[in-house]
Amino acid sequence: MSNNVYNRLFDDNLIVRRVKNKLPRLFQLAELESSRNGKVGMEIGSVRERILIALLMYKFGIDIVDPNIPITAPEIDVIVDNTPLSIKTTTTPNNKWTSIKLIWTVDAQKSLEFKNSYNPSCDMMVAKIQWGGQGKLLLFTKESQCDVLNKIGRDRYIKLPKANTNSRGVEITAEALTMLENCPDTRCIDVDFVRQQMDYREVYTKWLDAWRDEY
Repeated sequence: MSNNVYNRLFDDNLIVRRVKNKLPRLFQLAELESSRNGKVGMEIGSVRERILIALLMYKFGIDIVDPNIPITAPEIDVIVDNTPLSIKTTTTPNNKWTSIKLIWTVDAQKSLEFKNSYNPSCDMMVAKIQWGGQGKLLLFTKESQCDVLNKIGRDRYIKLPKANTNSRGVEITAEALTMLENCPDTRCIDVDFVRQQMDYREVYTKWLDAWRDEY
């Protein structure tokens, strides 16, 4: 098993309780913040990512968590104690995986080049959201990702965007994600994603507090 800093997150009983108790509410707030007229916008992924980075800051301290990653490192979203991490979130209507975006590009040539050269370079934290059911916060090790890629091959691990469609980009397939979830060194926190009664005005609280602040 990968013996890096991120395993400590899943070994901490306080963090596990907070994830179970707080993550559904925070992700629901993220949806409200990213919605207009009832439709969730593309920025939802970035908002959820910031919530998970804030969790890392809470656990490890702000000083060793670096979210300022160069655009030249598209796979890495945060570095904690010199250890890079990719963060992904996905919503499923049931317990089955669909797919998860690796990169945004829909250019056919760039997508093919990415597929032919891609090798996982870091651990991956994935929030699998199932509203009204049980989701998970998972940690896929770099080693597991490489093992699954080598076992099933690039054609089954990587899904290319379809031509002439408004695609999400290059993705990891549902088959690969199912195998990664079942790897022996994958860490997991089960989370019941139950929606709460929530006023849309709650998303403005932090900005309202900022205006009220005397400084």
